[in-house]
Amino acid sequence: MYAQQLTSASGPAGVQLAEIDEPDGTGRVVVDLHAAGVAFPDLLQTTGSYQIVRDLPFVLGLEGAGVVRSAPADSGIRAGQRVAVLATDGAWQQTVAVEPDSVFPLPDSVSLEAGAGFLLNYLTVHFALDERARYRAGETVLVHGAAGGVGVAALQVAAALGLETIAVVSTEEKAGIAKANRADHVVLVDGWKDRVHDLTEGRGVDIILDPVGGDRFTDSLRSLAPNGRLVVLGFTGGEIPTVKVNRLLLRNISVLGAGWGEYVRTHPGYTGRQWAALSPLLESGALRITEPTVYSFEHAGDALRTLETRSATGKIALSVRPS
Repeated sequence: MYAQQLTSASGPAGVQLAEIDEPDGTGRVVVDLHAAGVAFPDLLQTTGSYQIVRDLPFVLGLEGAGVVRSAPADSGIRAGQRVAVLATDGAWQQTVAVEPDSVFPLPDSVSLEAGAGFLLNYLTVHFALDERARYRAGETVLVHGAAGGVGVAALQVAAALGLETIAVVSTEEKAGIAKANRADHVVLVDGWKDRVHDLTEGRGVDIILDPVGGDRFTDSLRSLAPNGRLVVLGFTGGEIPTVKVNRLLLRNISVLGAGWGEYVRTHPGYTGRQWAALSPLLESGALRITEPTVYSFEHAGDALRTLETRSATGKIALSVRPS
């Protein structure tokens, strides 16, 4: 079968198409993938900057979607089922073999391309809102980078949970993307803090989801309401900010990290509990998954470059084979 492997830690240029053996499916669920998600951790891995460093060469990708070829009899999964998968051994390959608890049945309303990019971002956002921020009904959520993959997921999950959202974006084009993904309010980066102050009548927001970091961090702290929570999701802006903790003390606000991947590694069964919460919302249509921008398998490096240059909007996926 074909796979996209990282052969050198030289960025997207180090990704090469290779022919490799199919994985051993003994005791695992074998899935023929139709599409695979492209995520910021994939880009970090191409330069050895991710927290988990694997020996070269290895298959990139952490998520995908396809059709089950075979499954253990006691797994509750059947051949022919349409599923999304988490594939820690690499999802940028035509066939994967994964544990049953890494397989998530997709409703017919979700395409395989959309399902391929669903798990990482949507489960991360759900973790940030539910487990870390402990959201409450009626709260307001501000989303930085709201037109990116994590940002779009944040808007959709918050809408499904009945939370009011304020999207912060950098261009009018990205404002349109945020509005199309159910943002209640959209503001541009320039002057965003004052605009949020006006929208909330000076109170501030209850929760901020920040996958960007950088120089807007301090203004984010200033934009929190009393008892507000700023949840750190990443640093796509490049700079890792610091916190003057007296701000937290004086205003009774919190800064929280949301490392979903690490949490999953130390809390077996957590993704199953997340799926139990999100699956009914997906089935009912309350939770919507936006179709991704799809690149051909041969152009995986180009897909990564859109993340590197921050030109990507929404989710990016690779077409592993025609669906």
